[in-house]
Amino acid sequence: MNKLTHVFSSGAIASVGLIVAYISFTQQPSEAFLFPRLISTVFVILALWTFGKAVLGRSRTGDGVSKEALLRMAPGLIVTIIYVFWAAKAVGFYTASTVAFFILLTLYDPAPHDQAKSWIKRAIITAGFLAVMYCLFALLLKVYTPREIFF
Repeated sequence: MNKLTHVFSSGAIASVGLIVAYISFTQQPSEAFLFPRLISTVFVILALWTFGKAVLGRSRTGDGVSKEALLRMAPGLIVTIIYVFWAAKAVGFYTASTVAFFILLTLYDPAPHDQAKSWIKRAIITAGFLAVMYCLFALLLKVYTPREIFF
């Protein structure tokens, strides 16, 4: 049963990678998808490699995801799904990235939620994250990011 779990999960991840790669290679304008093509190609290669290892029974992983771990990951997965399928296009890439990062940081940061100091720290970390994202995508790589309501 353990091998089947690894084959299924790695196959699902490889399928998602193939879909993302297909989308990045078929969308227009093609120059806007140069960076996603590069990343999705590397992702697909690694995912297919992992899937192949799982099929051959050579995966050296644990016993899968426990119920407790899945429950800890669920809020982050929900935020990620909302971000990917709605927020990035509806409110803009940078705005949605900032909000999603701040929510995830708040969910998983062990610092107390009843102290102003921890909220200030989260806000500063989020601002730094946004600055790095903007510099990386807009200034350094000069790639297209979804621009909608805010920017």
